[in-house]
Amino acid sequence: MAPWRRTDKERHGVAIYNFIGNGAPQLSLQIGDVVHIQEACEDWYRGYLIKHKMLEGIFPKSFIHIKEVTIEKKRNTETVIPAEIPLAQEVTMTLWEWGSIWKQLYLGSKKERFHQVRSMMYDLMEWRSQLLSGTLPKDELKELKQKVTSKIDYGNKILELDLIVRDEDGNILDPDKTSVISLFHAHEEATDKINERIKEEMSKDQPDYGMYSRISSSPTHSLYVFVRNFVCRIGEDAELFMSLYDPNKQTVISENYLVRWGSKGFPKEIEMLNNLKVVFTDLGNKDLNRDKIYLICQTVRVGRMDLKETNSKKYTQGLRRPFGVAVMDITDIIKGKAESDEEKQHFIPFHPVAAENDFLHSLLGKVIASKGDSGGQGLWVTMKMLVGDIVQIRKDYPHLVDRTTVVARKLGFPEIIMPGDVRNDIYITLLQGDFDKYNKTTQRNVEVIMCVCDENGKVLPNAICVGAGDKPMSEYRSVLYYQVKQPRWMETVKVAVPIEEMQRIHLRFMFRHRSSLEYKDKGEKNFAMAYVKLMKEDGTTLQDGSHDLVVLKGDSKKMEDASAYLTLPSSRHQVENKSSTLSRSSSSIGGLSASSRDIFSISTLVCSTKLTQNVGLLGLLKWRMKPELLRENLEKLKIVDGEEVVKFLQDTLDALFNIMMEHSQSNEYDILVFDALIYIIGLIADRKFQHFNTVLEAYIQQHFSATLAYKKLMTVLKTYLDTSSRGEQCEPILRTLKALEYVFKFIVRSRTLFSQLYEGKEQMEFEESMRRLFESINNLMKSQYKTSILLQVAALKYIPSVLHDVETVFDAKLLSQLLYEFYTCIPPIKLQKQKVQSMKEIVRSNLFKKQECRDILLPVITKELKEVLEQSDEQQQHQIQEKKYCVELLNSILEVLSCQDPTSTYHHIQEIMVQLLRTVNRMVITMGRDHSLIDFLMETFIMFKDLIGKNVYPLDWMAMSMVQNRVFLRAINKFAETMNQKFLEHMNFEVQLWNNYFHLAVAFITQDSLQLEQFSHAKYNKILNKYGDMRRLIGFAIRDMWYKLGQNKICFIPGMVGPILEMTLIPEVELRKATIPIFFDMMLCEYQRSGDFKKFENEIILKLDHEVEGGRGDEQYMQLLETILVDCSLEYPKIAKTVENFVNLVKGLLEKLLDYRGVMSDESKDNRMSCTVNLLNFYKDNNREEMYIRYLYKLRDLHLDCENYTEAAYTLLLHTWLLKWSDEQCASQVMQTGLQLSQTHRQLKESLYETIIGYFDKGKMWEEAISLCKELAEQYEMEIFDYELLSQNLIQQAKFYENIMKILRPKPDYFAVGYYGQGFPSFLRNKVFIYRGKEYERREDFQMQLMSQFPNAEKMNTTSAPGEDVKNSSGQYIQCFTVQPVLDEHPRFKNKPVPDQIINFYKSNYVQRFHYSRPVRKGTVDPENEFASMWIERTSFVTAYKLPGILRWFEVTAMSQTTISPLENAIETMSTANEKILMMINQYQSDENLPINPLSMLLNGIVDPAVMGGFAKYEKAFFTEEYTRDHPEDQDKLSRLKDLIAWQIPFLGAGIKIHERRVSENLRPFHDRMEECFKNLKVKVEKEYGVRELPDFDDRRVGRPRSMLRSYRQMSIISLASMNSDCSTPTKVAVESFDVDPPTPKTMKPDLEENLPPAHTLSEVKLRRSKKRTKRSSVVFADDKPVPESDLKRLSRKHEFMSDTNLSEHAAVPPKTSVLKQMSFASRSMPTIPALTLAVAPAPGPEEPSPSPRLSQAFPALSEGDKKTLKRKKVNQFFKTMLASKSAEDGKQTGERVPENITMDL
Repeated sequence: MAPWRRTDKERHGVAIYNFIGNGAPQLSLQIGDVVHIQEACEDWYRGYLIKHKMLEGIFPKSFIHIKEVTIEKKRNTETVIPAEIPLAQEVTMTLWEWGSIWKQLYLGSKKERFHQVRSMMYDLMEWRSQLLSGTLPKDELKELKQKVTSKIDYGNKILELDLIVRDEDGNILDPDKTSVISLFHAHEEATDKINERIKEEMSKDQPDYGMYSRISSSPTHSLYVFVRNFVCRIGEDAELFMSLYDPNKQTVISENYLVRWGSKGFPKEIEMLNNLKVVFTDLGNKDLNRDKIYLICQTVRVGRMDLKETNSKKYTQGLRRPFGVAVMDITDIIKGKAESDEEKQHFIPFHPVAAENDFLHSLLGKVIASKGDSGGQGLWVTMKMLVGDIVQIRKDYPHLVDRTTVVARKLGFPEIIMPGDVRNDIYITLLQGDFDKYNKTTQRNVEVIMCVCDENGKVLPNAICVGAGDKPMSEYRSVLYYQVKQPRWMETVKVAVPIEEMQRIHLRFMFRHRSSLEYKDKGEKNFAMAYVKLMKEDGTTLQDGSHDLVVLKGDSKKMEDASAYLTLPSSRHQVENKSSTLSRSSSSIGGLSASSRDIFSISTLVCSTKLTQNVGLLGLLKWRMKPELLRENLEKLKIVDGEEVVKFLQDTLDALFNIMMEHSQSNEYDILVFDALIYIIGLIADRKFQHFNTVLEAYIQQHFSATLAYKKLMTVLKTYLDTSSRGEQCEPILRTLKALEYVFKFIVRSRTLFSQLYEGKEQMEFEESMRRLFESINNLMKSQYKTSILLQVAALKYIPSVLHDVETVFDAKLLSQLLYEFYTCIPPIKLQKQKVQSMKEIVRSNLFKKQECRDILLPVITKELKEVLEQSDEQQQHQIQEKKYCVELLNSILEVLSCQDPTSTYHHIQEIMVQLLRTVNRMVITMGRDHSLIDFLMETFIMFKDLIGKNVYPLDWMAMSMVQNRVFLRAINKFAETMNQKFLEHMNFEVQLWNNYFHLAVAFITQDSLQLEQFSHAKYNKILNKYGDMRRLIGFAIRDMWYKLGQNKICFIPGMVGPILEMTLIPEVELRKATIPIFFDMMLCEYQRSGDFKKFENEIILKLDHEVEGGRGDEQYMQLLETILVDCSLEYPKIAKTVENFVNLVKGLLEKLLDYRGVMSDESKDNRMSCTVNLLNFYKDNNREEMYIRYLYKLRDLHLDCENYTEAAYTLLLHTWLLKWSDEQCASQVMQTGLQLSQTHRQLKESLYETIIGYFDKGKMWEEAISLCKELAEQYEMEIFDYELLSQNLIQQAKFYENIMKILRPKPDYFAVGYYGQGFPSFLRNKVFIYRGKEYERREDFQMQLMSQFPNAEKMNTTSAPGEDVKNSSGQYIQCFTVQPVLDEHPRFKNKPVPDQIINFYKSNYVQRFHYSRPVRKGTVDPENEFASMWIERTSFVTAYKLPGILRWFEVTAMSQTTISPLENAIETMSTANEKILMMINQYQSDENLPINPLSMLLNGIVDPAVMGGFAKYEKAFFTEEYTRDHPEDQDKLSRLKDLIAWQIPFLGAGIKIHERRVSENLRPFHDRMEECFKNLKVKVEKEYGVRELPDFDDRRVGRPRSMLRSYRQMSIISLASMNSDCSTPTKVAVESFDVDPPTPKTMKPDLEENLPPAHTLSEVKLRRSKKRTKRSSVVFADDKPVPESDLKRLSRKHEFMSDTNLSEHAAVPPKTSVLKQMSFASRSMPTIPALTLAVAPAPGPEEPSPSPRLSQAFPALSEGDKKTLKRKKVNQFFKTMLASKSAEDGKQTGERVPENITMDL
């Protein structure tokens, strides 16, 4: 194999395919990866990825596209620079950066922005390929560059990336080569541009923004049009007249471009094919602002009168006839709104004339209005808007506009007429005529023949031009309209004749009738004529506008005789004037007479730079002809229209200076000429004519030639200044001062010409007069007259503008001296604002760039600046404005100095520092103090910190911020040296100064713009390469400064702990290693002073909390902190242990804070709550009261967000425990935001109690609310004696008591959740928690929500604890199952009749122990009777705190397991069933209106059980000799079970009595059958187990039903079981268990979640809710009306509800409820009697521990026989129907879980 060789040119490449490497040494690549190539070998390269230099390896050559590079060698290093143009490189970098953001947008589902970025990236890619192609012409490349940079800048702005600052050419500005001030201005401009761009983007009106901005900035524009084809069937030659048209004014605004089109469908001159190009030039901004502009094409055919005439010989040829028009709206193209591209073809539809006598001009209007169909005929053109006049566009667009391109000028002048642009065009438009037919029978076909003649009538050849691009002709023939009395031609032609001929010539119009037949036509002669002279007798040209000409008739020969008609009047206007003086006969001289019946009108437009229509101006221009009128004409100039003057600017100025020169010996006209000159300069200063500035400049440089003018100009100017400074009236002085710049330009140019001509003669005299002139100005500045204030302001404003010119002919130093005097002679506090502005202009002049001039001028400027900055003005606004000007002036000075050679500016910078630095500092921080170095440093530090903190520049001005930082860095380090030298020694030590230094340095190091880790890879590299990591430099400086403090360190503890902590948290390893030891030094320092470092510890804990929460700190920091501090402490054994404890404390806090921060952005509020509680406990253990309270409120807010009102209340309660019932003032740390109004402990505690009571009320925890109310009541009654508040409190308590009894409180389910595996965060890892479910929350929903928080976790299907392998695995495993709360002992309820609403609350609240039961089989299994071998394995969980509490979950702290025998299980089941019957009886006894159905079903299920159902199973299993023999110890329990069975009979009997009383007639047969069954059962049971009797439960006390349940409880040996029993629910049953030992009454808690065999689930049948009844009763049922079948079918799930009085279930009163649902609950506590199974629910899956064990009963399926028996009974048929409609759905629901309404959202 060939050896690897170093590559020479192949250094840089881009992957063009994905390459998947097979491990080392191959390097995997993705498309677009940029690689640096080091070596090559055969088909392989070796190199590394540019963005990850660590990743290196080999890759195939064929996968890489090599990029051209240039290699720069510096010493031993090589720099590879891509050979692409910088802009292409920038596009590449931008695409990389945008690409990564684009992906994030996709992930964040920001659809709109995603598509926007994609579209911008596509554009950039397209343009990049165009840039790299190298084929674009110059103008397009320039435009493309502009588009690219604009798009990049716009994209960066909307993606909030850094602003890129560019120079004029679009290249990125290098901060090193630009002054800070220029950089700042460049940032401002860039921001403005982008904001403009964004506005355009928002309005979407402006796709081609580059073009638009250029169009709006230029005064002259051109439209390039290329005629590609003309598709039209004519059959004869045609002339196409194309022009621009304004439809609103109905006027053509440009010359016509004429294309002669042949009959064959080609241009007549075949070489013109593909070369029909025209540029419409001179379009100004006024034209662009027209509402509409159209491109029109008027078509004239040249041939026969009528196209239908066939025999060509017979008919007249060559007649010009109207054919049609084509029209296109080009407004958007003209205005740059629509894209104009020379490649894009536009079709302009053609519309023929409807009739032969249609006027083309009228047709235009119709077509524009109608937009009719063209039938595919028309013109194909391409067009493009070009910026600039003809000279400019020939230079910029040589590929479009060359010498052959036709130029069509605007009808009228362009907005700027440059000197030398000589033009003498007269446009004649034939408007209309009205010709009498005289002796003809039809109207004439009138043709107008126009020619230009001299005074002898001789026709001037080639004087008429029909259209641009056409050869000039001698005569023009108009379009012919057939038999029209009043033809309207509207045809424009141009007459171009030499100026000297103008006086002699006139235009002649002949009118001839044309016949369609050739022989007739030959005989036709001219029947009339008209003429007009182009120049009047006074030398002015014919006025623009329309002229009605006199139509002359007579002999056609005479019409060609000039002497015959020139003596006649030419226009009707003259005829009217002369008609009073002329005799009638005189209008018919020489055989020609004026026709009064015929009318002919034309309009003229003169576009001439030599011919004026103004008499006064003409008099001045030709002043030599009548010198006696000169004075008058000079004075008249001021009343001449400005437009006319600027048009003839060159001629006018020439005339003025000629007058001055020819009268050089006298000063007779000097002042008049000077005033005239000032008037002209003033005109050009006017905004209307501002474009003519360039014209004036050009005139001065190229055409001005008056060598002596300077003497006269200076004399007049000095005279004016002297007059004014004496306070005398001098009217033109103000105008003169405004025109000063151009006056001096004339003076300087004149002096230069004189000097060239006479080789520098009279220089001394000139300088002397210039000095005197300045002295006169200075005298004016000294003047105290009121009239001179305005003049002084003007002088200050306009003097700087003359420097540029004066400097070229005058000594710069002397000029500076004169300026120095100019400024110093103004009184100090006068005109300060104007002085500063004036100085700003001086600084910007060339003068200030010279060192010797600066030496003179800078002191006066700094002095002025200092005065203005230091004065305190009452008028704030006025002052701000002045300060702004001062800053701008200082800017300008610094900018000039930064561009000069440092040696020449050293003293000047020193001057500024000494004079202004403190003043500026003070101004920035607005504080004035005594002068001293200390103050200076303090102020500077404060100012720097202020500037860093305020982010004075927009965030995207990255370059500006970095330059500022670099300046600050240098300055801070420089100042640090001074501090070490002067303010470190004990006597001179300045605590505040050092403090300011440290705070500033830390503010600098921690500012956002230096946190490189937060930036994109590209930006990170860019900053690192350009500026390095400034944080390290300043960090090391801080460390060094700290160690230099010595014994003074103690002054900065604990003040500097926070700032130093901020610095050490910066994620830069070297910086951390250098600065963390400062902590140890601080600890040591404090320890040596006071024996501990408590201050330091407190401060670091407080600050650490803020910093980590703010996003700083990480695992690495924690480890570094630990190792560095422990290592440092080894050298000091005394404090080593204390330091270790401190490190452990901080480490513990950091872990918790990092966990907390990690979950703050988490969607799971549970995790956030857990971490918050961990921190709470930490701060509590470490006695950090303020932090403890801070996190209490964070936890409270999290609970409120989740509507956990109960938990929020318990959380706030913790705050109240820190408070006393006293009037002691609150310390700041126990306060919390929002509670500042409470000043004392009592006020705060009271206000908190009110809030907490409100939360408990919302969470339905009225018992807790009542206890707080009682505590408050005691305060109101016994301490502060506020009975009013007491009464409100007692009303509130009463309301809560009522709520307890009347409002339904669904019981929440509890879930055990285990998080196993190392994949979980530390606060969850391998721990079990008990969660309190929300109201009606199903386990499935809870589990799904849990799994969504950990999408990678695996759900465990077992309920037993997993092994070590699972706990130690790297994955995440979640176990979740329902557990039952165990009721704690409440001695106050023992052996007392407690209403269910009260007891039920305690069954699921204030619980700390929970059970989970699952069935296990032991011994031999009897298939006939599974009860005999069914044991219950019960796991008990104990949580850290009682639920509910400050969280919805707590960690399990202890777990234990017990086993329950089958007999104990049976006892639990039976006792629950008996309780159920009793409760049902109690409800019906209390409320007459309850529907009967639930009772029916409950009783029927027990008295008429299915075969082998009910307690028969127990009899078979336990009441056998065999069982008694084997289990002698169970004797008591067997008696207990028998007793329970015996007690069931009286309960059932009581129930049946109630049923009999309440049953409706249609259910009577059902009741009879049930009663019969009961009798049989009763006989059997009483025989076996004895008789039990209840007291008479019909006995009623006054108005209060006595609860049968109570009676039973009072007399029964079955006391309330459960209080602390370890027994709970078996697999199938959720029962209230009774303890085996009768003496100890205990209550049992039902259990959930076990595996039920398929046939053992009771379905629920639900009925519609009915009217609510409120009686003092355990529950409110609906009316006792029979429910029709259809109603039963319609019941919805939300109508389920649950019995209030069911001890084994839940206490609460629903407003309305479903009866059968009620019944199904009742049936859950039935004794073990074979019961009627209403429906069979599908079996739960293996992983679903089955449905409610509270159902607790085995309900076997019906046998076939039983089903038949049921069918016979009508009532059973009724139940069966109900079952059919609901069984599938409801059975499943009941089987699966506790009903939804048992959940409680607390």
